[in-house]
Amino acid sequence: MHVATHHTMDQLQHLQDHADKPAMVLKLRALILARRGWFAPRIAEALGKSPRTIQQWVGDYNRHGLDGLRDRRTSNRRYLTAEQEQQLCEHLDATADDPHGGVRHAGELGAYIEQHFGVAYSLSGLYELLRRLGYAWLMPRPRHEKNDPQVVADFKKKRLRSWHKSPPSTPASALKCGFKTKLASASKGR
Repeated sequence: MHVATHHTMDQLQHLQDHADKPAMVLKLRALILARRGWFAPRIAEALGKSPRTIQQWVGDYNRHGLDGLRDRRTSNRRYLTAEQEQQLCEHLDATADDPHGGVRHAGELGAYIEQHFGVAYSLSGLYELLRRLGYAWLMPRPRHEKNDPQVVADFKKKRLRSWHKSPPSTPASALKCGFKTKLASASKGR
């Protein structure tokens, strides 16, 4: 497996030892093993990745050096200004207890942001925005406005006398045939 010589083995080892992200440590380790003559399937098995992933990492390094190994995600990009994010937080806080006017799922939040700020977010972008602003994307099920907690507590404590045990099934000895079935099921076969 060919690895470009952008860095010496000592430099790669130093970069691996001082890498700040576990993903970068794995990528540099894969490069070191490839430079030592290991093939992609063996490296993949040693690092717990797929051979195609190892080939991709080596190819990215060969074409772009260390920049090719960096994450390509752009999750830090902000589409809303700080003032718009503050307005969004105020809206979420103000409508949190309202079962009819509050935001209950990310689709509603996306529509609200697009309507008020003119910015469209993907679903994953909305989840990232909520996480960054300190909100959880899961919401509890709203309670009905007529729900009385005291009535519910009393219901749980009260023993219901209307519940009856099911009548015992017909014992097998009472049946005239050799099968252990209920009488009702025997008449269905006719």
